Amino acid sequence: MTETTIDPVSKSEPELKRVMGPGLLLLFIVGDILGAGVYAVTGQMIGHVGGMAWVPFILAFAVATMTAFSYLELVTKFPKCAGAALYTQKAFRIHFLTFLVAFAVVCSGITSASTSSNVVAGNLLEGLHESFSSADGLGWFDVPTGDGAQLAVALGFMIVLALINLRGVGESVRFNVVLTVVEILALAIVIVIGFVAAGRGTGDGDIGNLVVFEDANDKGWFLATTIATTVAFFAMVGFEDSVNMVEETKEPQKIFPKVMLSGLGLACLIYVLVVVAVIAVLPLDYDSGDEGILLHVVRIGAPSVPIDEIFPYLTVFAVANTALINMLMASRLIYGMSRQRVLPRALGGVLPNRRSPWSAILFTTVLALGLIIVVNQLSDNDVVAALAGTTGLLLLCVFAVVNVCCLVLKRSDAETFFRAPVWIPALGAILCLFLAGPWARTDSQMIQYKIAGVMLLIGVVLWGVTYLVNRMENRPVDVDDAGNLVDDSEAKT
Repeated sequence: MTETTIDPVSKSEPELKRVMGPGLLLLFIVGDILGAGVYAVTGQMIGHVGGMAWVPFILAFAVATMTAFSYLELVTKFPKCAGAALYTQKAFRIHFLTFLVAFAVVCSGITSASTSSNVVAGNLLEGLHESFSSADGLGWFDVPTGDGAQLAVALGFMIVLALINLRGVGESVRFNVVLTVVEILALAIVIVIGFVAAGRGTGDGDIGNLVVFEDANDKGWFLATTIATTVAFFAMVGFEDSVNMVEETKEPQKIFPKVMLSGLGLACLIYVLVVVAVIAVLPLDYDSGDEGILLHVVRIGAPSVPIDEIFPYLTVFAVANTALINMLMASRLIYGMSRQRVLPRALGGVLPNRRSPWSAILFTTVLALGLIIVVNQLSDNDVVAALAGTTGLLLLCVFAVVNVCCLVLKRSDAETFFRAPVWIPALGAILCLFLAGPWARTDSQMIQYKIAGVMLLIGVVLWGVTYLVNRMENRPVDVDDAGNLVDDSEAKT
């Protein structure tokens, strides 16, 4: 077949700046994995399996690690920031499938960041109200906590994230370091309080409950553990975001494997210790309400220490950290897909001085602002939980595809720096698909499929728009050619 000429991105376009070493990358991964998930899912998991909530965390860690092996083989073989979409294209050469995978990943990041921004707004306003209002605080001034104020703070927060992102990944990741340290500090407080309470016998819980299984939904131990593992998996995702920072990482083939696996292991250890702390302080049937179970651990486990006054602010930092990393990931993925000719090249613009992908940041921020407005209008606990579950559902499907891509691309001629044993991506794909199935969800969680379906339908529409743009720009529109992603160095001239 005649070779098709593809107009590559201009060689004069500056490349991204490599500023991330092992330390920054480890904090990036740990901060992204810990995120807001542990604050939200720990109570849910205890509700599904009782004191054995640490088991689903370990199972979710095992599934995530299998997928991480596939990511490591692929990211060291193809060190470009397009991530899962690039691997899908390399494996199958189907433009439509590539676009859907990219859209699913971007949408999961933006959805996560947008819902996180609402949590930040709500917690921040509530904390300020309790600290400074005349009714509950110092009496300095009253802080509005209504829907309008929450929407304004959420939108403003997202704009602040965009400004940090525009400053460049060096500043963004260093800000992430601060947020991650605060995040780990908050969880360390919970863990220390739990272990002290267990040692002194001052908590209302019982450390012996760690081996007690309770099935509130009458699903049986296997399905109950499966559902809890699906919930826990939402707290384990985040490691995959780091592959979209590969073009800004020093010596990625060398440091990525050990740093990614170390980050996953450290996050899992922290999660298990948090579960131990919760079980030591609170009874299994404890109702934490809307405030989150970790705040109640602090209040009950250390009633004489005013830590509970500052703990809500620490949770704000934790959630803000998740939102920042998700927006970093989404913008870098949009940039990478533009460079790889899946999206219009206008989205690949880089600031000459800061060398940050400004047009991709602008695009993802606008999408996030629109989503925040919609979520704010619909927001209640069920909707927010459904959106979080949808994020996990989409990523489970993406991870299944990545595992299959790893198997397919083992036949590639590209140089391999890290090799996953064949059985790991094979089993990883099976387990991801199993956790994405309806048997891994309760009746109330089935709404995740409806939300995911609408999101993918939007992706199909966007793919059609991209197809038309390709035709208008006289670029190849045949699937075999338009989907033939190439690196700049591989482009035919």
